Amino acid sequence: MPEALWTFDSLGLLVVSAVIGVVIGLTGMGGGALMTPALILVGIPPTAAVANDLVVNAVNKVIGAGVHWKHGKPNLRIAFWLILGSVPTAYLGAWLVHAVGADDVQGLLKKAIGATLIVASSAYFLRAFFEMAGKIRTGNDPNPPVKPLITLLVGVIGGLMVGITSVGSGTVIMMCIMLLYPTLAALRLVGTDLVQAVPLVIAAAIGHVMVTGVDWNLLVPLLIGGAIGTFFGSKFAGRVPQGLIRRGITIVLAVTASAMLGAPPALIGAIALVLVTVGPLVWRVLVRRYSVHLDAPAEQDRARA
Repeated sequence: MPEALWTFDSLGLLVVSAVIGVVIGLTGMGGGALMTPALILVGIPPTAAVANDLVVNAVNKVIGAGVHWKHGKPNLRIAFWLILGSVPTAYLGAWLVHAVGADDVQGLLKKAIGATLIVASSAYFLRAFFEMAGKIRTGNDPNPPVKPLITLLVGVIGGLMVGITSVGSGTVIMMCIMLLYPTLAALRLVGTDLVQAVPLVIAAAIGHVMVTGVDWNLLVPLLIGGAIGTFFGSKFAGRVPQGLIRRGITIVLAVTASAMLGAPPALIGAIALVLVTVGPLVWRVLVRRYSVHLDAPAEQDRARA
């Protein structure tokens, strides 16, 4: 197993995992949404990609949550209700995938991942738009009033999504936390999401490992790269303009979703071209039209970043 780390393919996985780990540490988002489709696109079967990615994501979340526990002070009351809802359904997700049957599971799982990526991409865009327009903004309230039932429901749905596809623990759930608790301080927001994601992803990983197992030659370089990237990304959270990162991830997720859903290469290329060229122009129009609602010039500058 150790010599596998020195193959060209393993070193490539190491680098990719490190880059994605940095994104997780910086934003609390992007783990399963980026890694799982990346593994599938290089030829890993969807069930194996989900199982191995969940194990890696669980380790990355533990590291990121540990750093943010010290610096970001997560809101444990919000995290509690999310965990209560998400852990059982995350574990159940792997068994639901297994119940589909071997003949259909790979294709159906690929399409489920594609559909989930569309949701995740939309969540990224909506978060950036709402922040820019001043509709939702994180504030300085460390302990906003908790909404137990709806927070529990978010956990249930998010956990099932992660358990089936490995996508959503740091994208869709993060967006829901922002909508439910818009006054929650920024670092507390990321810290809360990372803390709630730890038992969620571990539960999903356990379920998939029991059903599918893991590929150690694939898992080891992903673990090493992801751990290093997440650690350093968490250290620099708050220092890097996250708006630009999120909009870039939005484009990547939308293009990847089209590939997961079986779009022909020409259509995938056209979607990528439109998003890269037209997307920034549309964003500038939206900024000019809606950023007037922001209260401070500094926030307008951050929205345009």
